[in-house]
Amino acid sequence: MKIKSPVKIPDIMIILLFVALTVYAGFYVYTARAGGAPMVVIQGPGNRSWVFPLESSEETVRVRGILGDDTVVRISGGEVWAESSPCDNQTCIGMGRVNANSWWPWVACLPNNVFFMVEGADASGEIDGAAW
Repeated sequence: MKIKSPVKIPDIMIILLFVALTVYAGFYVYTARAGGAPMVVIQGPGNRSWVFPLESSEETVRVRGILGDDTVVRISGGEVWAESSPCDNQTCIGMGRVNANSWWPWVACLPNNVFFMVEGADASGEIDGAAW
């Protein structure tokens, strides 16, 4: 008695194609940002954003958030941090300073809708596409 296999050659080809595309996408996502100096990207409500070189900037950026007051972001000495924020919990200030070698290179003030991150060749823990 001959047993018919439910898996056909076209099925195997489609599975191999999807595996190849998944591997390619993984390499593309995790190597696309390689190259260049580390940069600080600050994003606020209404798709407003600012970009500064991390190593050479001495900046204080005031980002008007949805709470009506400013979240103050400082860039100095190759580090970036939230200096003050109008939110009650102050979690973004508690996250401390981040730099290009930080294992957690981003900070978010969710109540005020302000987000900043370090990205570039030396950034170690970039955010994936799902979180971004």
